[in-house]
Amino acid sequence: MAAATALEEAAAPMSALCGLVQDFVMGQQEGPADQVAADVKSGGYTVLQVVEALGSSLESPEPRTRARGIQLLSQVLLQCHSLLLEKEVVHLILFYENRLKDHHLVIPSVLQGLRALSLSVALPPGLAVSVLKAIFQEVHVQSLLQVDRHTVFSIITNFMRSREEELKGLGADFTFGFIQVMDGEKDPRNLLVAFRIVHDLISKDYSLGPFVEELFEVTSCYFPIDFTPPPNDPYGIQRDDLILSLRAVLASTPRFAEFLLPLLIEKVDSEILSAKLDSLQTLSACCAVYGQKELKDFLPSLWASIRREVFQTASERVEAEGLAALHSLTACLSCSVLRADAEDLLDSFLSNVLQDCRHHLCEPDMKLVWPSAKLLQAAAGASARACEHITRNVLPLLLEQFHKHSQSNQRRTILEMILGFLKLQQKWSYEEKDERPLTSFKDQLCSLVFMALTDPSTQLQLVGIRTLTVLGAQPDLLSSGDLELAVGHLYRLSFLEEDSQSWAAALEASGTLTALYPGAFSSHLLPKLAKELQRGESDVAREDGLMKCSRHFCCLQALSAISTHPSVVKETLPLLLQHLCQANKGNVVTEPSEVIAVCQSLQQVAEKCQQDPESYWYFHKTAVPCLFGLAVQASMPEKESSVLRKVLLEDEVLAALASVIGTATTHLSPELAVQSVTCIMPLFLEGNTSFLPENSFPSRFQPFQDGSSAQRRLVALLTAFVCSLPRNVEIPQLTRLMQELLEQSCCHGCPFSSTAAAKCFAGLLNKHPPGQQLDEFLQLAVDTVETGLASGSSRNQAFTLLLWVTKALVLRYHPLSTCLTSRLTGLLSDPELGPAAADGFSLLMSDCTDVLTRAGHADVRIMFRQRFFTDNVPALVQGFHAAPQDVKPNYLKGLSHVLNRLPKPVLLPELPTLLSLLLEALSCPDSVVQLSTLSCLQPLLLEAPQIMSLHVDTLVTKFLALSSSHSMAVRIAALQCMHALTRLPAPVLLPYKSRVIRALAKPLDDKKRLVRKEAVSARGEWFLLGSPGS
Repeated sequence: MAAATALEEAAAPMSALCGLVQDFVMGQQEGPADQVAADVKSGGYTVLQVVEALGSSLESPEPRTRARGIQLLSQVLLQCHSLLLEKEVVHLILFYENRLKDHHLVIPSVLQGLRALSLSVALPPGLAVSVLKAIFQEVHVQSLLQVDRHTVFSIITNFMRSREEELKGLGADFTFGFIQVMDGEKDPRNLLVAFRIVHDLISKDYSLGPFVEELFEVTSCYFPIDFTPPPNDPYGIQRDDLILSLRAVLASTPRFAEFLLPLLIEKVDSEILSAKLDSLQTLSACCAVYGQKELKDFLPSLWASIRREVFQTASERVEAEGLAALHSLTACLSCSVLRADAEDLLDSFLSNVLQDCRHHLCEPDMKLVWPSAKLLQAAAGASARACEHITRNVLPLLLEQFHKHSQSNQRRTILEMILGFLKLQQKWSYEEKDERPLTSFKDQLCSLVFMALTDPSTQLQLVGIRTLTVLGAQPDLLSSGDLELAVGHLYRLSFLEEDSQSWAAALEASGTLTALYPGAFSSHLLPKLAKELQRGESDVAREDGLMKCSRHFCCLQALSAISTHPSVVKETLPLLLQHLCQANKGNVVTEPSEVIAVCQSLQQVAEKCQQDPESYWYFHKTAVPCLFGLAVQASMPEKESSVLRKVLLEDEVLAALASVIGTATTHLSPELAVQSVTCIMPLFLEGNTSFLPENSFPSRFQPFQDGSSAQRRLVALLTAFVCSLPRNVEIPQLTRLMQELLEQSCCHGCPFSSTAAAKCFAGLLNKHPPGQQLDEFLQLAVDTVETGLASGSSRNQAFTLLLWVTKALVLRYHPLSTCLTSRLTGLLSDPELGPAAADGFSLLMSDCTDVLTRAGHADVRIMFRQRFFTDNVPALVQGFHAAPQDVKPNYLKGLSHVLNRLPKPVLLPELPTLLSLLLEALSCPDSVVQLSTLSCLQPLLLEAPQIMSLHVDTLVTKFLALSSSHSMAVRIAALQCMHALTRLPAPVLLPYKSRVIRALAKPLDDKKRLVRKEAVSARGEWFLLGSPGS
């Protein structure tokens, strides 16, 4: 009885397995295959039991039944090949190889099984070769369906990956077999795999035997690729994928050269643009693996084809690829190792290039000058040998042509060509000075450049300046006399009034060359600039206000431009600071614009020093105490204060000084920042002026403790300093500082100083690490704001503090920012603060330039605008609908500011719900709201035309009305929107065409040129609306 029970228990699983097999084979159900595979994985059945259950199906006389049986086995093997034993693999391989001779309906399932077995780690040696031989002999691959052909390619790929040495043992037979498999393949999915196999055959040194040409033919027949993917292609295969895969094959071995190069020449000479491009790109790729031997017989034809394409093509892309191919050819010829008795193909090739191009450089009409120069430069840029060969032959000719031509535009063309060859010299280094090709031409080149710099033509001057810069970059080329002349010319050009281009280019060149020759500029240029600064009268304050034309302004710009070397900075910085100090002593007539100009120069010097820590620290420890000292001196009460002392305390001047201090602080290392902060904090909190250059003042400096309004204004400088410090720098007496800042932020006597204090408080809050101290500061700030808002005298100051604290918290995603933003939203209904609260949303969404910046190490989280939009716009919309009519514009203004600064991809999904409010905002009488809303709508017209089309009547009416606004900026923005409207579907716009054209006639006579310009552009587009091709 026990034995019978055991037999029944053993038969039960087999019975279930047979049922699943029967359902799959005869019931044509697909699910049982996955069930059987899952049971095999879990140990419920073995593969042998599956084969036994399939016995009758595998031996059925009906091909379809045999195919279904083998299909089930193959699907199980694909999921369970890792569980197979070596003995099982051997038997299965023999079974599947035998079935390759079966009916054609069975073959696809057999191939799937072989693919599964090719993945098995238990595959014994020798069987991979056996399988591939069987496939090559028994299967006509190209008569199979695409998916089955792909299976064959997968089997070959798997064996090449895991059984490389065995396959190499087949020798050239493996290559020949694969050629037969691939021959005639057309499907791009299979071609990508086939191209990878061919590339591996070559790169992994499989034997090609006598089948090199056959392998080339079976792949090159697809060149050039002409494939356009079908729309909505699920496989995502692009034309470029096939092009790059095939190119990797064709350019993988020099053995293809004798077959490939004639093909490339033929395709370059064809009329098909894509074929030209592909062929030239393939030629460039081939040159990386070819040598002189492969190229020798084809060089004349290749050069002729490339030359023709560059000379005659109308396509810039073909020209660029032709030049790249010439560059690659020359590089290949330059790199080949020569035998002692071998011909140097590089010299002969370059001689042919020179022979065909140099005569064009001498043609009077200069028709083919640039194509010839581009060809010569492409070849010269390939190697030092090529560069030397071409430079020595071409430069004398170009120098001669420069002197032959007298017209400035012709000289400019020739000098630009010379400049191109000079730039190529920078790529190569020469051990000996005499080896450099430019050495023998140095005097002629310098003479030519100086001639260009004195020419009245601005364009020729510009090329001359660029050429001088490149010449200066050549090591040890220019003599001290050349440098002195160059400095003199740059000094003269730095004070040009007629044309700003040459002025700006001269300053840039001066900075570049100073970094290379600091001694020359210190000796020859700095004394002249210092003398210029010392002139008693300055023309900065001319009535026309053209600062650019002022010699004094140009001098300041020149000083900052040449501050590109540490040794020069140590001379220019004291000059600039001394200039401010002399003004402080009343030696120079001082205007705010002059002080601001000096500050701008100082800031530019600071920015240049940021690349060099040593120079940066020198700038900081020299300039920052000096600027603080001047400002403190200016804030002291005196009976007769100097002109500068009054000027230094003006808002825009303090802002300029603050900008210099901030720029000089942001890049400090934490260690150096600590040194600085321990000096500056006692200055503001305790009046300790010991670190200032001139520290004898008539009274104490107390900007917080009941100090004068002049002293309180200097908190702006403290803000610039502490808000630019790295976050990990500890600020001494921080609690006291925060309390003083809060107190000053609510003083109503001086809006400038109270705003500066609020900014400083916000900047420190933003950087402060989370914890109890931060919570205390925040509670103190909220209490101060609420007290101030309840007071009549300091409401504006309290609101400003609220605004900056909110921004500081919004940027760092602090939880309290939600409450403060809600408080700000509530103020939109306030009769007194409502308009300011609306403008406050612009501040919250925009980037600041002085505090709370990433450059100043503020905690600015990514996507803070998107988060602010999500959290607050629903409340703004709800508040708008619930607000009384007289404060609705405030809500519209705030909403407009938020939307205008929101990334458009975030706004587009919300557009349908918000568009009606935006359109209503256009009717708001506030020009700021109008301008902000127009700026928001213009890109939406281009990016969401279907949604905007639904409101075209309203849009046309409102835009036309605003094109007559009293604000020029609004008129311009409205006309730009009218222009953008033409991007909507034409059928929607055509009913409005005549009305719009008539209405746009009025702004054509606007008194402002910029308005007239936009009107012409918009009206022209409306005229063309609906015409053919529009």
